[in-house]
Amino acid sequence: MNVVDAHCHVISQDLTRYPRSPIGGKQSEWAESRPVTADGMAARMDEAGIRQGVLVQATTAYGYDNSYVLDSTRRRPDRFVAVGTFDPLRPDAASALEAATGDGGLAGVRLFTSGSTVPVQGEWFAAPETFEFWEKAGELDVTVCLQMRLGPATKQLQEVLERFPGVRVLLDHIGYPGIAASPAAAGSEVAELARHPGLHLKLTHRNLERLLDAGKEAAGFLEPVLEAFGAGRIAWGSNCPAAEQSLPELLRLAEEVLADLPESAREEIFAGTARRLYPSLAHPAEPGAAESSAKRQAAG
Repeated sequence: MNVVDAHCHVISQDLTRYPRSPIGGKQSEWAESRPVTADGMAARMDEAGIRQGVLVQATTAYGYDNSYVLDSTRRRPDRFVAVGTFDPLRPDAASALEAATGDGGLAGVRLFTSGSTVPVQGEWFAAPETFEFWEKAGELDVTVCLQMRLGPATKQLQEVLERFPGVRVLLDHIGYPGIAASPAAAGSEVAELARHPGLHLKLTHRNLERLLDAGKEAAGFLEPVLEAFGAGRIAWGSNCPAAEQSLPELLRLAEEVLADLPESAREEIFAGTARRLYPSLAHPAEPGAAESSAKRQAAG
């Protein structure tokens, strides 16, 4: 089966060229203890049989400095696209977004409002100061990944989706729904959000592990979510190496949980959705193309 990993992280060993600058000044445990370089990620993808990957900025290692994911995708545009962390509150957010996602730039951006080093859910992503950012994201047709938790910020998410219905929002880890407590209740909560056509879901090990533990009750989550969103609005991501398992193990976990779905649905979740969210994955450049283009522009 053709597979795209819609959520993996890379960290360089070169601390001089790519100094650590974690968001909030605190580096995550996984970024410190099990970092993986872009070359290492490509090797792991080969082992797992994964052709392409979305390099999502390791915010808890680099903060808003997207240099490494950008340099990595420019070296291997056939293999990777980059999603960089972005600050929508900056005064020049609209123009900065256009510059960051221009030719050879980021394929998408990520707003990190909650996570391993940010325990309190931020609501700033829906503040009026961000409206120009959201408007420009819709105008540019740029996918915005949103790292947040449903419940504490569901209201703010809905406000953004209603105000900017043309923006594509990809909800990291499906917003950490409470599957362990009640798959059915969590499924109902997520399914209700499908009325916003721009919202897409990123299915990762943080959801899949809970679904595997739920056994037959996992259907209480999967069935309403799939019926409401359709497989075409769901993308699988490994979260490697933030996840402790190996990349082949993470892929097998997803395949096991989704084994009963029709082949067409699995094809969408494992590749099709990601390629629509990031169109350059469907038409990858050859290795070295970005460097050659840059040299031609400099010479001209």
